[in-house]
Amino acid sequence: MFAARRLTTSVPRALSQRALFHSTAPAFVQKGDSIPDLDVLVEDSPGNKVNLAKELQGKGVIVGVPAAFSPACSSTHVPGYISHPKLKDAGKVFVVAVNDPFVTKAWGTSLDPQGKSGIRFLGDPTGKFSEALDVTFDSTSIFGNQRSKRYALLVENGKVKEAFVEPDNAGVNVSTAEKVLG
Repeated sequence: MFAARRLTTSVPRALSQRALFHSTAPAFVQKGDSIPDLDVLVEDSPGNKVNLAKELQGKGVIVGVPAAFSPACSSTHVPGYISHPKLKDAGKVFVVAVNDPFVTKAWGTSLDPQGKSGIRFLGDPTGKFSEALDVTFDSTSIFGNQRSKRYALLVENGKVKEAFVEPDNAGVNVSTAEKVLG
């Protein structure tokens, strides 16, 4: 009925086949990357925007989590930073979750009631900051939307000094306070 037509392209077959298979790992945020200069993170309320590219011109840490109040984030990951003896030497420390600012404020208060640690809890309600770092994953089966991988970034002068990204998205191994702060 229909004559089969051969499609021709200007891409050599070897190159087109290579595009289908590649052995390089995904390029998540890496050492030397700049912190995204975005006004999308919020602290305590939707109108209180925080730009980490501007905040972290000195030394600091960004701890990324999939969700506020999730079991591993609340029992192990973030409390490890709050109680770590070298926290004060780390500079400014921020916890970023793909949640709204009301949730991250309540979570921060539940984990550090007096705010003695100095850690600031930020919401990334649209996930745009996490997307810019290339650390999002499809978690619709668990959380109903895209979320951030669990990670920690040592930052100096607006650039990533060291990146600790969990290879399985949400595990608590690579990005623990002990491994990041020493």
